[in-house]
Amino acid sequence: MSMSATRIGAVVRKELAEFRRNRFILYTAAVLPIVFLVSPTATILATKATALGTVLQKRVETSLFLPLLIPAFVPAILSAYAVVGEREQETLEPVLTTPVTRVEFLLGKAAAIFAPAVGVSYLMFGVFVAITQFAASPVATAVLHAPQLPAELVFIPLLAAWTIWVGLAISARATDTRVAQQLSILASLPLVAVAALMSFQVISPTFAVVAALAGGLLVVDTLACFVVARLFDRERLITGTKPTSEGTAQQRYHVRGAL
Repeated sequence: MSMSATRIGAVVRKELAEFRRNRFILYTAAVLPIVFLVSPTATILATKATALGTVLQKRVETSLFLPLLIPAFVPAILSAYAVVGEREQETLEPVLTTPVTRVEFLLGKAAAIFAPAVGVSYLMFGVFVAITQFAASPVATAVLHAPQLPAELVFIPLLAAWTIWVGLAISARATDTRVAQQLSILASLPLVAVAALMSFQVISPTFAVVAALAGGLLVVDTLACFVVARLFDRERLITGTKPTSEGTAQQRYHVRGAL
């Protein structure tokens, strides 16, 4: 069966509607970006124009790093809820009995998380940069010409995509939403650590370094969908048990009948 944009779109719409009904998801998606905006903005605005160059540089590095936590933590929480959360609310089984394939189901889930997460990340990052331009001239110039700035703009969607796929993989195997969210956040920390090293210039954010890291992460993000799909088992998610060979054969029969 070929991949259908209609079925993917249906999963996206269902997922967005589910997010709107869940207050915890809405509060998390709203509060965390604001926290990661207020903290670095306050740090920059509190910096005096007469501050020494090293002090100013360290504050700029810290302030540019914190907004990168938005595409790491927000998608981690949303994606970890995406499968196990529906299973706990008993809304997953009706979806899994439709003709939607595993890849279509996961792509729809991922797209519904990726678009708002990346949109909010860029919005908060843009607001942060815009506000800093009203600060004293040396501070504004240091932020606008920081070498980390273009690198972080590139890594926001790549970091979000990685976090989403890891979160979906954990969510498909977990049995508790809170455990899945905690594991998803922990799994995103290695890339956060790399972003921190670049923000604090332990790793120099040169064009070659950024291109190499971004290219490698793009390949991983692209292949991750199919890797996660192999971990996705309809019968296990519905029954909570590992499928037997007989159960798998019956499942295939029902799916073919639905198609």
